Amino acid sequence: MSAEETEEVQQGGLKSEWKKYFNYEMIVKNIPFFLFLSMLAVAYIYNGHYADKLIRKISTSEKNIKELEYEYKSVKSEVIYRSKASELIKAVEPLGLKELKKAPTNLTDTIQ
Repeated sequence: MSAEETEEVQQGGLKSEWKKYFNYEMIVKNIPFFLFLSMLAVAYIYNGHYADKLIRKISTSEKNIKELEYEYKSVKSEVIYRSKASELIKAVEPLGLKELKKAPTNLTDTIQ
């Protein structure tokens, strides 16, 4: 054997091994598997985008809830403040209504 043949056998062994796995017939035979892998990749990417979108939506919902809580607390405190007797008197004074100084009288039916 010459030096060229020995080198060809050594490299040829590697070449023939790669050719065995990457020939046209093997690629055509494995197309369904490649399609399956590509569908898995697409599903994985979609899942990541969907999770990011959902996290953003949850974040905005939490912000809205906090704003509504603050608004509820401020309105509630205002209602409590305005329902005090002293504030009610001030509110109805322009209408000509005044606070009673004496107890109300009970009316009874005497016809019976």
